[in-house]
Amino acid sequence: MKKLITILVVIAVVLIIFLLLGPFYVVEEGEQAVVTRFGRIVQVNTTAGLKFKTPMIDNVIKYPKKILAWDGDPQRVPTSEKQFIWVDTTARWKIEDPQKFYESVTTLQQGFGRLDEVIDSTIRTVIVKYPLREVVRNSNIIKEIEVEEVYVQAEVELEEEEEEGLDALRKLTETRATYEDVSYGRVKLSGEIQTIVKKLTPQFGITLVDIIIRQIRYSEDLTESVYERMIKERNQIAEAFRSFGAGKKQEWLGRLENDKKAILSKAFEEGEKIRGEADATATKIYNEAYEADPEFFRFWRSIRSYRKTLPTFRKILTTDMEYFDYLYSERGGR
Repeated sequence: MKKLITILVVIAVVLIIFLLLGPFYVVEEGEQAVVTRFGRIVQVNTTAGLKFKTPMIDNVIKYPKKILAWDGDPQRVPTSEKQFIWVDTTARWKIEDPQKFYESVTTLQQGFGRLDEVIDSTIRTVIVKYPLREVVRNSNIIKEIEVEEVYVQAEVELEEEEEEGLDALRKLTETRATYEDVSYGRVKLSGEIQTIVKKLTPQFGITLVDIIIRQIRYSEDLTESVYERMIKERNQIAEAFRSFGAGKKQEWLGRLENDKKAILSKAFEEGEKIRGEADATATKIYNEAYEADPEFFRFWRSIRSYRKTLPTFRKILTTDMEYFDYLYSERGGR
């Protein structure tokens, strides 16, 4: 009896030790596992549940079974016209064959690294074959969009002729962008990249779900040239309007000068007319005064003349003149 108890205790101890060594492992939903023994694959489990392994000898490596996201770093790629652009790409993938994945890349980090190499090189290979328009556009719908130039005009009333001239200038300076037809497009280009990558990834146990060009932007040198061209076009349009405005300014200044001369001429004419009428009235008054008292009129006229002329004299050689008679006598005689 004691011997049986001892055997049972030993069995229990061995069983406990065996369980403590971890002979079981769990594969969760959305996971798959590869069991290796001394670096060699002995088992692959792609279904969830409780699994068995040899303790202390077997090693379990788990991989996600779900779809994973790959986000590459933007890379500078030339188009067929040697214009450089920045391409930012994203993709989705999954581990289809865990055994092949372990044999070729082993870890998830290395798997992402292999995708970096394959996808980035494929993007560069494909994009360099196509012009810029095929890379950035999907269709020719941009050619159907009507773009209207908007000019801010000061609230100044213009004559009909001036308005027509300004409208003609606007039509002359309108910038109409010309777009070449797209025969391939960005979506098909992404599809071509995906087709090439799908042929390369199965050797790593990877299946590519899809790949999308998320963003494309101009490189700094290309952006600078685009801005310079836009600035040049705007400056040309501005210069055309400045020339038109300068011409109208000179025209209006000419009109102003003519109007000024016409107004001054009319004012001079009116002034001369009024002055003539005033002189006629004064002459009439003088004549009436002269007829009333000729002697007093001659005296008054002489005194007024003295007041005007004598202060301007610097030298008087003689006063023996009839003009000075009223200086010596109120009667005008000596």
